[in-house]
Amino acid sequence: MVIRPSVLSAVDFSESSRGALRFAAAIAEHFYAGLTVVSVDDPLLSGAAGMVYGETAAAMAQQELEQFVKDTFRRRRPILAELQFEIAIGKPAIEIQRIAQARGSHLIVMSSHGRTGMSKLFFGSTTERVLRETNVPVLVTPADDPGPEDLEDLRRGINGVLAPVDFTNASPHQIRIAAGVANALSTPLVLVHVLEPLWIYRGLEAVSKDLHDKRRSRATDALAALLPSDLSPHPPEAVLLEGDPASEIARLARDRNIGAIVMGLHSTSVLGPRMGSVTYRVLCQTQTPVLALPPVEAEVRERKFESEPANAAVSAGRRRPAWEPAIA
Repeated sequence: MVIRPSVLSAVDFSESSRGALRFAAAIAEHFYAGLTVVSVDDPLLSGAAGMVYGETAAAMAQQELEQFVKDTFRRRRPILAELQFEIAIGKPAIEIQRIAQARGSHLIVMSSHGRTGMSKLFFGSTTERVLRETNVPVLVTPADDPGPEDLEDLRRGINGVLAPVDFTNASPHQIRIAAGVANALSTPLVLVHVLEPLWIYRGLEAVSKDLHDKRRSRATDALAALLPSDLSPHPPEAVLLEGDPASEIARLARDRNIGAIVMGLHSTSVLGPRMGSVTYRVLCQTQTPVLALPPVEAEVRERKFESEPANAAVSAGRRRPAWEPAIA
């Protein structure tokens, strides 16, 4: 059974969320997916609006959301399988995840910062809360990125999709998703592993060079073993760096003009998905969109995008199946 993809874009009427909406629409258009645009109102403000405007308050909120989307795509409207609007009342992170689950969304797109600015030191508390609890992949877009007009606009000038790997059991799943993103963007896949400096006990300095060489050799071999062999015409690349992982990942993405970083979220059996410290610090430092993947064990089933552009299917007179279950 082929399942049509569904993308959810969370907006708060800020320019940052407008950029995230453009990213969501470009992805949805490329895969001829459905797009749901969600806005979450504060209960107190919603109650006050209801007291002033009565039954028309909900219609006004709906109209404001639709106008925001219309203004966002004033120059060009994306071709989507379906466009839906939903206004919820409550805590934003909770409502975003509830709606994503209720609509069977395969991807959540939101900005790293919203209308309320930086309530935390580096990025918005709503985005952080969603990342800590999501079972759905989340694309976090930079706050000052206006977003692409379409996927072709996104492709221009980028040089790869970056997948930082730590050689855990989650790495193969992460690489499969990153390879799919690279294929959709017609750009190479770049695997990177960062060797953190070792603290050497006093008296063991003599063996430090040999230990360092062995670590590099093992990491090089492990990276080579993870490189996909079926990516064409853009062969993948493996990069081994040394230093602070988050800083090196952010620097590599900046220096190479990487189009997206694909990273995993950690989990525990009690708390569910959580951000790893490296993922958190990369999000704090980078100006590159980050696709954050929930733990594999938290997913009901893995789905992937097909690489065929939507316009090819439309021109052929059919609705293309954009998602397919990876596990029957």
